[in-house]
Amino acid sequence: MDSATKRDLDRSEIQRVITAALGPTARITSLHEFTDGFFNAVHGVDLADGTRLVLKAAPAPDLKLLRCEADLMRTEHEFFRRAAAAGVPLPALRYADLDAGYLLLDRLNGTSLHALAPRLTPEQLYRIRRDLGRIGARITTVTGELFGYPRRDGHTRSPSWRTSFLTLVEDILADAVEHDRPLPMAADDIAALVRRHAPLLDDVTRPALVHFDLWDGNVFVDDDLAIEGIIDGERALYADPLAELVSLLMFREPDAVPGVLDGFLGRALTDRERTRLTLYNVYLGLILVTEEAVRAYDPVEYAPMYRWATDQLTGQLRLLRQKSA
Repeated sequence: MDSATKRDLDRSEIQRVITAALGPTARITSLHEFTDGFFNAVHGVDLADGTRLVLKAAPAPDLKLLRCEADLMRTEHEFFRRAAAAGVPLPALRYADLDAGYLLLDRLNGTSLHALAPRLTPEQLYRIRRDLGRIGARITTVTGELFGYPRRDGHTRSPSWRTSFLTLVEDILADAVEHDRPLPMAADDIAALVRRHAPLLDDVTRPALVHFDLWDGNVFVDDDLAIEGIIDGERALYADPLAELVSLLMFREPDAVPGVLDGFLGRALTDRERTRLTLYNVYLGLILVTEEAVRAYDPVEYAPMYRWATDQLTGQLRLLRQKSA
């Protein structure tokens, strides 16, 4: 989708990055911009020696973004480095110029689960989602020093998950108010509702690495229906491990996405865990209904996504209101 966050790159600039990464003999034979994403500019790069790469470019540094979107390229670099060390299947990272906002990675050969899922049997889809749940669980074995986003300014970082999460919610509500985004409830009422359930967050004492964007479009499956790798780690943070379920389930009940919970947790969620997950769903819903303000999406093209996101946020807030503190 077209977005104001996607930086325009010409062939000469892409060649400059390739040369810096791989040397003067690396010659581009073809380029292709991937348009499925919503944030970074992403280009497929084919080289004369047969190497197939992906170049990711962060938004221009002077572009106004959401408060949660600071240092996302550095966040993705940290995610790839730490998750790869934990054995998570990822495309190999070839080069990073974090000051300029570039990451160069090997290109995966498989098909996104988003494209593949409609053609799979329930049994095939169960196995893939179970394996994806296991990958999500493996990501969360990585431990950070503090909770929050791993950004350079330290904002949202804290030894307390309650403190960090409340800051995350305050930030996205501030963005929504600043950009006059319509919300299902007044921003102050949403904040109060989240704070009412915040003591549950003290159950979480270990800052676990969470990808937080493991929707089907970021999961690639090979011809044998094995997960080849996951992509797009720029939304990662150190959080409650259960926050990984947000994007694995995408606002659905676990029973509606068979395999995920079997792979991720191996048991049902407790009542306290389900309430924590609802809090994290509210946070994602707030991001989805607010981000359009800084993206300049085509309003007609984005309208179905916006309606869906608003409906999901409304439902999660209703569910949270029904839960006892």
